[in-house]
Amino acid sequence: MARDSAAAPPALAARGAGFRLGIDIGGSKVALAVAGADGRLRASRRLPAPQRASWREDLAWLAGEVRALLADCGLGTADLASAGVAAPGPMDAARERLLRPPNLPHWDAVPLRAWLAEALRLPVFVENDANAAALAEWHYGAGRGAQDLVYLTLSTGVGGGIIAGGRLQRGARGSAGEFGHLPAEWQGEACACGLRGCFEAYLGGAAWSRRLARLAPDASLVLALAGQRDALRPEHVLAAAARGDAFARAELARWNHYLARLLVQVTFALDPERIVLGTIASAAGEALCLGPVRQALRAALWPPLRGIEVCASGLGAELPARAGLAVALAGEAELSRAS
Repeated sequence: MARDSAAAPPALAARGAGFRLGIDIGGSKVALAVAGADGRLRASRRLPAPQRASWREDLAWLAGEVRALLADCGLGTADLASAGVAAPGPMDAARERLLRPPNLPHWDAVPLRAWLAEALRLPVFVENDANAAALAEWHYGAGRGAQDLVYLTLSTGVGGGIIAGGRLQRGARGSAGEFGHLPAEWQGEACACGLRGCFEAYLGGAAWSRRLARLAPDASLVLALAGQRDALRPEHVLAAAARGDAFARAELARWNHYLARLLVQVTFALDPERIVLGTIASAAGEALCLGPVRQALRAALWPPLRGIEVCASGLGAELPARAGLAVALAGEAELSRAS
């Protein structure tokens, strides 16, 4: 079993044929992927998130699954140039340790990069999951070709990543891209982070589900689709809105309003050429979300900024498989610039 502090992994220049490994660690699932130098997937696998007695046992299991996946496509770790890991936050600013992710409570101060680098004898790069998703869209998805890009994940919570001048921006303490905690309303709805009025409290799927449980009319199609009040989710709103349900349409209009307000702040602050929207916005599509949000956004911007592109994620269900691979690419590029 690997020790907590690893010896330096083999240098990139000494590695094999340019294959890369991607690992995406979520609260409920782990995605593994192997791609060639051309970016084409050679193999991928989705597994339930580990819940063993300790993080060391979890990581030993993960290393074993990596070796099994490589064996399935006739490869070993010596054939890999590097590995990239997309991991839930929080993590320290140097991205060396995970600091008790909410859905992995026994992963406290886990030296993820060092442990995996020693266990697999690979150069390993680690990013938080939102940054990794931004890199994935930039390298493989709807962000290709852009030098200045913002990716927004609109799922259980709200987060994002920033590519500026062709480089990922992390900020002084590693917290750049926490768009969900910009203020939507001063002293507004309570947010899970402990503040009030955050955009996440208006746009996040968990907060929206709680609102629906309180407010959905008994006669609404939204509730009929969910079956019971505690099962209400944003996807029920989208399905009911597509069928013309009045309550669902009103709820979606409210959600679009707050999304447009967030995008105005992002645009004036960062002036990206493209904003890529994931999860709820991507699922809602053009007519229900993207079109109305673009219209509201452009009406609130100065004319020179109105050329900004707003589009849905291009990766969809492939995003977890691509996130870690994109982290590996970005890490290799950073090492090359530094050498």
